Amino acid sequence: MTDFKRIYATQAAAYEQMVAREDYEGNILPALWGIRPFTDQTVIDLGAGTGRLTYLLAPPVHRIIALDISFHMLGVARERLGLADLRRPARFVALAAADNRYLPIASQTADIAIIGWSLGHFVGWYADWQAQIGQALAEMGRVLRPNGTIIILETLGTGRETPQPPHDGLAAYYNWLENKHGFNSTWIRTDYCFASVDEADALTRFFFGNELADRIRRDNLTILPECTGIWWKEVDE
Repeated sequence: MTDFKRIYATQAAAYEQMVAREDYEGNILPALWGIRPFTDQTVIDLGAGTGRLTYLLAPPVHRIIALDISFHMLGVARERLGLADLRRPARFVALAAADNRYLPIASQTADIAIIGWSLGHFVGWYADWQAQIGQALAEMGRVLRPNGTIIILETLGTGRETPQPPHDGLAAYYNWLENKHGFNSTWIRTDYCFASVDEADALTRFFFGNELADRIRRDNLTILPECTGIWWKEVDE
C-alpha cells in the first residue's frame, strides 16, 4: 500500500512533476467555472499540496489562501507560485500550514472553499473517517460567507476511462457526501499526457504503485486515462 503521508512529507518535487502531466486537455477549470464563477471571489484552497489548483484559480480571483498540513509540499507551491505569471500581485496569494479540520481562518471570510484529492485519504487513515471529514466540512462551512460554496475533487479512477471509485471505502465516502450532506456531483476526464513510456513509468510508479506502472509498460501508454469526481454544495448560513 502506498504511504501517502511519506510521499507528501518527502517527495513533493516528484509529486509536482506527476500532476503537471495531469488534465492535459484542461477540463478541470471549465468544470469548476460551471459550478460557480471565480472572478473577484475570495477562495480558500485546502489540502493545496504543491499549488496545482491554486495556480489554476489565482488569476481571476480577488484573493486565494492555499493551506496544507505539509510544509514540504508548500515549499514547492511557494516556488511554483513565485515563479508563475499569475497576472496578480503577490499579495493576492497567501500560503500557510494548516490541518483541514482546524483552519486558521476567521469565520465568514471567503466565498469559495475548495479541496482537491485530500479528504479521501481520511477514509484509509481514520476508522472514524465520517467524524474526521465531517469536522473538515464544518470548518469549510464556518469560513464561508452566506451563499458560499464548498467544492470537493476526488479520484474516480486513474487508469480508467469511465468513473468508478477505486475501492469500497471511497464509494462509501462519496455516497455519504451525496446522501448525508446533500452534495451535487459530476465527473470529468483528467487524463495524463507523458513524453514517453519511461517518463510515465517514472512519474506514476512511486504514487500509484506497481500494478498501474506495469500496465503502462505493457501497453506502451503515454496517455493515461483518469476520471475525477467533483462534489459541490452551497452553504446557506
